[in-house]
Amino acid sequence: MISVLRRGAVVLLACLPLWATAAPDAQQVVQQTVDELLNDLKTNKQQYLGDREAFYRSLNDILGPVVDARGISRSIMTVKYSRSASPEQLQRFEDNFKRSLMQFYGNALLEYDNQGIRVLPSRQANDDRASVGMEVIGNNGAVYPVSYTMVKQGDTWLLRNVIINGINVGKLFRDQFADAMQRNGNDLDKTIDGWAAVVEQAKDSATGQQAGGQ
Repeated sequence: MISVLRRGAVVLLACLPLWATAAPDAQQVVQQTVDELLNDLKTNKQQYLGDREAFYRSLNDILGPVVDARGISRSIMTVKYSRSASPEQLQRFEDNFKRSLMQFYGNALLEYDNQGIRVLPSRQANDDRASVGMEVIGNNGAVYPVSYTMVKQGDTWLLRNVIINGINVGKLFRDQFADAMQRNGNDLDKTIDGWAAVVEQAKDSATGQQAGGQ
């Protein structure tokens, strides 16, 4: 019996490194990221209220590794415009998009006041794509659903899109980008450089859609 237990212990110890290094699944990525964001916000909120740039940098450190910024920015630009863009323009838009995303998300996060958050089990469409639901409970008890679209690249799950309370953020940004291109006479540089203002319009549009649906 003792020899059997010893062999079992050896097998268990041999397996531990494999378990420890196993890549997290889509739901775990979302849960870990949300926990890290909220812990950071709880510790530093007063500082961030007076120094938004410090908050955006912290968000980028936490969110950056789990956001597919390249995939999202190409999706927003769509093939219609990205196929004629130079590598420099594509990179500049990706950088501008990333910064605007941190501001868009960060400003909303600063309004968070210790309401409840539940990350739900993931629903996997296939080996490389899954959705992870989340529920945010408001101060009034209302539940606001969030759905994250996750894509797998290598062994890593990355965020590709988010739907917040019925608002598809990726589609909203795509529509805003196309509108900006029309307003700017298909001037890609002008649209890229003015992306921060476009995001503000998208935020106003999303607020209006939510208000209209209530």
